[in-house]
Amino acid sequence: MTMSKSTNGMQSEINVTPMIDVLLVLLIIFMVIVPIVSKGEQALAPKPATHSLNPPSDPIVLELTAGKGSEPDYRINNQAIAKLDLPARLSEIYAARADRLLFVKADDKLAFTQVAQAIDMGHAAGVEHVALITPGAAAAR
Repeated sequence: MTMSKSTNGMQSEINVTPMIDVLLVLLIIFMVIVPIVSKGEQALAPKPATHSLNPPSDPIVLELTAGKGSEPDYRINNQAIAKLDLPARLSEIYAARADRLLFVKADDKLAFTQVAQAIDMGHAAGVEHVALITPGAAAAR
């Protein structure tokens, strides 16, 4: 701050030259530092698979139809099977498969508990994913 003497008395004026000098120096420093400091995150691009993909195997469809008694009739890929043999047969099928997907197609006349028992037998045999085939999906085939 400088003080100058005038005819009316003392008058103070702000000297902005040193502030402009400091501002320009800071601006130059930030212009030099910012390109060096700011770096983005490193992203890894996915690499193409080097091994050949296994073709999907034939789907396993467990079909439950209303039987003559209280128990439903079971079929695995259109082959009839008894309820007592179902867990062993599913275990045998899924022992050699990489994909553990079971499609379940049930008659709408069956109780859901009967369908749930069949799904539980599949899970006990090593099935990881269960897909339900609906009448609309069956008609589209």
